[in-house]
Amino acid sequence: MNRLGIIHPSSATGDPVSVVAVLQPRPPARGGAEAGAPRMAAANGGGGGSKSKLATHVDRIKQLVHRESTDGWEKCWERGLTPWDLGRPTPIIQQLHQMGALPKGRALVPGCGTGYDVVSIACPDRYVVGIDISEIAIERAIQLFSSSPNANHFIFLKEDFFAWNPTELFDLIFDYTFFCAIEPEIRVAWAERMSELLRPDGELITLMFPISDHIGGPPYKVSISDYEEVLCPMGFKAISIMDNELAVGPRKGKEKIGRSTPTASSSAPPPPPARSATRSASTASTTTASPSSIDQFYTNRSSSDDDADADDFFPYSSTASASGDDSDYASHKAAAGDAPAREDLHPMQEFVASGGGGGIFRVPLRSAVHPSRPPCLELRPHPLKETQVGKFLRNIACTDTQLWAGQESGVRIWDLTKVSEVGLGLGGRTRRGDEDAAPFHESVTTSPTMCLIVDSGNRLVWTGHKDGKIRSWKMDQPFEQDAPFKEGLSWQAHRGPVLSMVMTSYGDLWTGFEGGVIKIWPWETIEKSLSLSPEEKHMAALLVERSFIDLKSQVTVNGVCSISSSDVKCLLADNVRGKVWAAGALSFSKWNARTKELLKCFNIEGQIENRVDVASVPDQAVEDEMKVKFRSRNAIMGAADAVRRVATKGAGAFTEENTKKTEALVQTADGMIWTGCSNGLLVQWDTRGTRLQDFNHHACAVLCFCTLGTRIYVGYISGLIQVLDLEGNVVAGWIAHSSPVIKLAVGRNYIYSLATHGGIRGWNITSPGPIDNIIRSELAAKEEIYTRQNNVKILVGTWNVGQGRASQESLSLWLGSAASDVGIVVIGCQEVEMGAGFLAMSAAKETVGLEGSSIGHWWLDTIGKTLDEGNTFERMGSRQLAGLLIALWVRKNLRTHVGDVDVAAVACGFGRAIGNKGGVGLRIRVYDRIICFVNCHLAAHLEAVNRRNADFDHIYRTMAFSRSYNVLNAAAAGVSSSAQMPRSMSNTGHNSEEGRPDLSEADMVVFLGDFNYRLFGISYDEARDFVSQRSFDWLREKDQLREEMKAGKVFQGMREALIRFPPTYKFERHQAGLGGYDSGEKKRIPAWCDRILYRDNRSSSVSECSLECPIVTSILQYEACMDVTDSDHKPVRCKFSAEIAHVDRSVRRQEFGNIVKSNENIRTMLAEMRRVPETVVSTDSILLKNQDTYVLRITNRCVDDKAVFRFICGGQSAMKEDAHSSDQRPRGSFGFPRWLEVTPAGGIIKPEQFVEVSVHHEELHTLEDLVEGIPQNWWSEDTQDKEVILKLIIQGSCSTEIQSYQIQVRHCYSSKTLRVDSKLTSSRKSQGGSVYLPEHRQHSNSTDVDDFRNSHNP
Repeated sequence: MNRLGIIHPSSATGDPVSVVAVLQPRPPARGGAEAGAPRMAAANGGGGGSKSKLATHVDRIKQLVHRESTDGWEKCWERGLTPWDLGRPTPIIQQLHQMGALPKGRALVPGCGTGYDVVSIACPDRYVVGIDISEIAIERAIQLFSSSPNANHFIFLKEDFFAWNPTELFDLIFDYTFFCAIEPEIRVAWAERMSELLRPDGELITLMFPISDHIGGPPYKVSISDYEEVLCPMGFKAISIMDNELAVGPRKGKEKIGRSTPTASSSAPPPPPARSATRSASTASTTTASPSSIDQFYTNRSSSDDDADADDFFPYSSTASASGDDSDYASHKAAAGDAPAREDLHPMQEFVASGGGGGIFRVPLRSAVHPSRPPCLELRPHPLKETQVGKFLRNIACTDTQLWAGQESGVRIWDLTKVSEVGLGLGGRTRRGDEDAAPFHESVTTSPTMCLIVDSGNRLVWTGHKDGKIRSWKMDQPFEQDAPFKEGLSWQAHRGPVLSMVMTSYGDLWTGFEGGVIKIWPWETIEKSLSLSPEEKHMAALLVERSFIDLKSQVTVNGVCSISSSDVKCLLADNVRGKVWAAGALSFSKWNARTKELLKCFNIEGQIENRVDVASVPDQAVEDEMKVKFRSRNAIMGAADAVRRVATKGAGAFTEENTKKTEALVQTADGMIWTGCSNGLLVQWDTRGTRLQDFNHHACAVLCFCTLGTRIYVGYISGLIQVLDLEGNVVAGWIAHSSPVIKLAVGRNYIYSLATHGGIRGWNITSPGPIDNIIRSELAAKEEIYTRQNNVKILVGTWNVGQGRASQESLSLWLGSAASDVGIVVIGCQEVEMGAGFLAMSAAKETVGLEGSSIGHWWLDTIGKTLDEGNTFERMGSRQLAGLLIALWVRKNLRTHVGDVDVAAVACGFGRAIGNKGGVGLRIRVYDRIICFVNCHLAAHLEAVNRRNADFDHIYRTMAFSRSYNVLNAAAAGVSSSAQMPRSMSNTGHNSEEGRPDLSEADMVVFLGDFNYRLFGISYDEARDFVSQRSFDWLREKDQLREEMKAGKVFQGMREALIRFPPTYKFERHQAGLGGYDSGEKKRIPAWCDRILYRDNRSSSVSECSLECPIVTSILQYEACMDVTDSDHKPVRCKFSAEIAHVDRSVRRQEFGNIVKSNENIRTMLAEMRRVPETVVSTDSILLKNQDTYVLRITNRCVDDKAVFRFICGGQSAMKEDAHSSDQRPRGSFGFPRWLEVTPAGGIIKPEQFVEVSVHHEELHTLEDLVEGIPQNWWSEDTQDKEVILKLIIQGSCSTEIQSYQIQVRHCYSSKTLRVDSKLTSSRKSQGGSVYLPEHRQHSNSTDVDDFRNSHNP
């Protein structure tokens, strides 16, 4: 067994040496022949005398070979019987080298003879070993070429091909006529030896001659089938077998060139012809040679001139080459340059580091249907954020059949009855970013929509905008496919943006603005304006604009205001008690929705705040001047604060005050008020403003709420949705989106969530539950229907530029041709700019959010020019940290599938604060898969291995892209700046993946850069010798990085192609070749400092691309550009081929809908969830006189479900003299008329219990007040008898289905009422009218919340 572990075949006597010596003739051929193989060049035969001399030589060679069993070929060299040695390189192999069509790395020429082929193909990228069994041949080769300019790139050895054990395998073996020189019985051993010496992705090139039927040898006759017979069992596959058009004279048609690889999947482009189109092996006929062709096999170099002419004697000389058309050669060379690189067809071998199977280095879990969250209806799949510029969605709201979304340029509508249809984009026209969205319609362009509410009573949607306008939109308007729909009534509400909006239980529209301003738009005026014709649009707007009530001005006396001047972020209508809550960041104000009185001011701790001093409102000029001054001061103070935070290592930390800021507000079915804070705190309040309980279930900011029955849904900035019960207990939770959840809305059978990136998902109201399991199982079974696969080639380059600038030629050598067939290019540079002053300035810029330098921009622009930026590629992102720079370019035809570019940086130098060492990262989404690229510069010096390992670990664990992502999209989505995610929670989730770094969650991670790992246990001279011999297998054993990766100490689980290029550090600048290694006083040992590693989704080496393993990558090219001399490092490039599996989300949504509609079990479960508890109402008709009260009883007869109830007003009419009522006219959002109070107007009834509701008449103002017209006429109502239809809505505890009851309430007007002070609410009912109670029970009118939270036993 040899060193490669292969047993050589033996002879009949069992002696392997005798097999080699006796059965394998080894004529030491001239340059390019194989070891031990006769190098027999072709000739055209010459004249008759020539043939007789050749025949004599052939006979003598045969005699020597067969008689001298051990050294027959050596005797031939000794006696000058070497007609095969022409003293010229083989033309076809020389041409392939010149065209760049030969593999790089290590090459072997067995039977090299005097070595012409060895020298002709040796170059910096290819180290060639020539071996021959003849000592004389080797001595002559060394004598001829020892002073050759490329002598550092080849070596001659006297070795036996069958017994030699090299230290490293070969990328290329060139066999010329060795096969025909050995006994046919030995050919199997020849094939085995080729298999042993060649790398799995290497290439074997053979020249096949003589293809004839002559008897005996050497040379023995050959055929294509002879080669196939011995090579195919060894796993070789022929790439191409073609006629050698460079063969001379009578050898044409009798000589072929074959190219084979050991891997069955390999394929490579055929070598181009020399002068005419080549014929493939399948079409070219096999030429049968005459017996005299054996003489044609040799060319007698020592014969006289009359034996043959110059072309015959030197068939591959310049004379022969010149006899053809030079233009043919040039055109073929150009064609070869345009051909795809050979590496594109041969995935390279890879080394895989240990330690990648667990913890933060475990590959993320992927599946066809997400395993840790409920299956969702993707109404609008996550669009790339680059497609949403100017169109980010800010909020959503649902009607009974529609979902409305406010965006930066208007509003859009989805029909919830058609959500499962295949995406058609805008009105049937696909638009970028919405290719997979369900069909929708869009409005005309408007200012960004800040808030949005639904007015079901009038079938309107109201929106507040950044330009201060309020707009109305009709729900039921007809939508045209190609035309955007238009707004209805609109008016200018304020100079600044409309931050919040709510419609109260009395139909009035309340709006909140900056500076604590709250304005009320009375329903009576809005109703009148809505009744005007389109031609009176201007008059309608003017009418509403002048009708507002400014609450802040009403509670401000002598410049002292009773409410906070902070922005009104949230408004909430407490429809249970007829109140309105206004929330600033740190305070609340509570108002009576009917009387517009301020009831209470309190802070976030629940403590009452009586008065807040504010300056009186200045005029516009003074206000503008103050804004300018404050902006300048704030900019300076903000920069100083940023520096101070970094200096104290508190960057990104929140103050205690900021963490308590209110971000969201909601009322639950039991009448409680819940607020969400920027630190994740949930606070429960009663309707009187008393703080009851605090809950902290998640350490990220709360951004939104919604409620359904007895469930509370909470959306967090981390992308988490939690489901709580009314007691504040967590029922369920899941990561709903990869970015913050900014709005939640209930529509039909789904809870819809909107993320900052614009994606909208629907979650079944029963989730999590049995329905999810059915959908998940059936949807996974249909994986093939919606799975798509695409291949993307990625070029990654790294270069430590040593504070220099590269020439355009150097950049072209590095990137030019390599980028010709890739879709994505990522470049990382180190030491773009260094020096203490620059590093300090860079650190200062980072503290205030600035980055980059002029030299960094020079590199970006210059590389962009090399890549033809603007025409072929588009730059999509970059990040610079001190001397580190990373940038991304995407080919334009791939641009629609690449986006969500994010950047990050981690400093590792000088206390983890300075960027001389560290990493910069880019994160992108490609076909909905996440790929991260990290450019690193790790600690220097041979002995600093542990520091380098620690630098990597620090970068991997702390690099966070989410902060920048949130900042970019939060403003567009209307998210408060105080609601940013804490750095430590940048990618956490409510599942097993909690706490994993951003890089751990990527589908593919590529690390590139100057890692600074060195060679150990080797001297400078030893390293130089191994490099000159291209003995990289041995050198890799001395690589620090490889050793650390083997031990699982760094780059855990990551992969690197086997290195087959010389060490890239350290070189003298502008000195070409391997002689440029550092020869100064320090003589730094050459090292592979510059590396490119990656990790994809594979958990094992055999994983196939699928939705469970969505990115499977191979390396096609990994090499250093040794000809570039602009730095002391060489640039390195790596070309990846990534197979990406992804989902056709439009098709999957359709399949989701089909499952929900067709599955009988799901239909049965949903029908059960739609069940409404049986209830009984004590009456359907109520008659009230002035200030009368009637107590209405509602009984829940269901034994196993709570009943959720609420009252709305279907409309009011005036009674005519004939006792008939006029048409019912509903107020905004089915609000009550001002004379009617229903308390409580909503709540929960426990099983088999009841609740009592008071229906009360209250007349607030007198007729004299009306005549005086002070303050306005909005309270005026007809003094005729009035009738309203109260609608009682009953729902189950978790259902969108309702049951309604109608209760007729008639007010009989009596003579003029007395004005009663509205502040005496606790006594006015008993003073001014009667109370009607059910006969079987009397019920207190106390306003205590317990009266409606706790229902009663019948």
